[in-house]
Amino acid sequence: MAVRRIGMALASALALLCPTTSQGQGFWDSFRRPAAPAPCVLDKCLNGAAQNPTPAQSASDAAPAPMSAGTAAPGDFDFYVLALSWSPGFCDTGGAAKSPDQCAAGANLGFVVHGLWPQFAHGYPSDCDPSRPVSHNGLQASDGVYPSEGLARHEWRKHGACTGLSPEAYFASAKRARDSIVMPDAFKAPSAPQSFAPSDIERAFAALNPGLRPQTMAVVCAGGELEEARFCLSRDLRQFVDCPEVARASCRSAAIAVAPVH
Repeated sequence: MAVRRIGMALASALALLCPTTSQGQGFWDSFRRPAAPAPCVLDKCLNGAAQNPTPAQSASDAAPAPMSAGTAAPGDFDFYVLALSWSPGFCDTGGAAKSPDQCAAGANLGFVVHGLWPQFAHGYPSDCDPSRPVSHNGLQASDGVYPSEGLARHEWRKHGACTGLSPEAYFASAKRARDSIVMPDAFKAPSAPQSFAPSDIERAFAALNPGLRPQTMAVVCAGGELEEARFCLSRDLRQFVDCPEVARASCRSAAIAVAPVH
C-alpha cells in the first residue's frame, strides 16, 4: 500500500509539471510574448497611429481599419492633392469601361481633373458625409472641370464633402487648382507616341511651375504608361507643399510611354 501511495503521488506531480497536449498549449502560451499589433499603412489607418486590439480580440486578429464615414470632421485636413489623369493612358489601362465619354474617339482629351483630395500627412479623410447631395448649382460648377458628371458626383461624395466647402466652392477650387498648373508643351496635345523617364516628366513640370519639386508631386504609371500626375498644394492652393507619402507613389520605371491624344 505504501508503494502504491508513493506511485500515485509521483504521477500527480508529473501531471502538474507536464500537462497533456490540450492543457499544455494554454500552459506554455502564458509564457509567450504577445504579438505586436499590426502597423498602420496609408489609408488602412488614416490617423497615423496603430489601433490596439480590444481585450476580446487576439492581437494577431486585430487589423487597422479605414476611417469610417463621418469619423473625420469636414474641413479637418492638412493639404490638397490635385490629381490630373492623363486620359490616353487612363483609357488604355482599363478606363474606357469606367468613363466611355472621356475615352471616346475624337474626345481629344489630355490631362483632366481626376480629383482634388483633402489629405493628411499620413492618409486622408474620405466619405465624411455620404448623405450630403450635390446640388444642381454644384453640378453646374463642375461642368468643364471633370470629364463626366458621374465622376464629379463621385468625387464630391468621397472627397469633396470632407473639405468643409459647399459643392459649388469645392468644384470652383478644383478648377482653380487645375488652372494653376502650367502644362509642358509635350503634354498639351501630342499626336504621336512619346516615352519619358518619370524624373524627366517631373523636371518638365518643375521648370514651369515655381516651387514644384519631386517632393511635392508624383508621376503615376500603370501598365508601362503614364496614367496620372499628382500635385500637393496648400489649403489656399497658392503654393506647393512637401508630401512624402504621396511622392512615394511615383513610378519607378526607367521609362514610361505617353500615349497621344485622340
